[in-house]
Amino acid sequence: MESKFLPVIIVDSREQAPLMFKHLPARPGPLTTGDYSIVGAEELFSIERKSIPDLVSSCTTERERFERELHRLRGFQFARLLIVGSEAEIQDHRYRSNAMPKAILHSLWAFEARYGVPVVFVPDVDRAAALVERWAFWFAREIRTTASSMEKAAVGEPAARVQQLGRV
Repeated sequence: MESKFLPVIIVDSREQAPLMFKHLPARPGPLTTGDYSIVGAEELFSIERKSIPDLVSSCTTERERFERELHRLRGFQFARLLIVGSEAEIQDHRYRSNAMPKAILHSLWAFEARYGVPVVFVPDVDRAAALVERWAFWFAREIRTTASSMEKAAVGEPAARVQQLGRV
């Protein structure tokens, strides 16, 4: 019987106000890309989280740095840009910047298309934490299932390979 598997979420050590997880263990650690990952899958799974003010800054004054981050996210098997807030907050210009809402949204949609990183809006940090946990659990489960299947398929293969190599 399989024991209960719970992936461990890595919270980038530079996160100013990390999400609080209720169902999965988490620990701080350095991440090259993104704010959240999974122990053992740091090169496969990455979530970049932004508040609305962070997003506006990332689309304006910090644009070059943000685009480098999005470019790095392209290499991940699972990557998301998680926005804590709503499109309505942007459309209604409920942020401190002279940047027009249309410019912010158009940049966001262009980034999504250009870098292939889905953008997901959530209304608050509690829902953001729950979503990161859900993504981490199911991604880790799929990776574990795939690895288990590969291991089962490989059983007995070394002997068969040796026999076949002997025929060459």
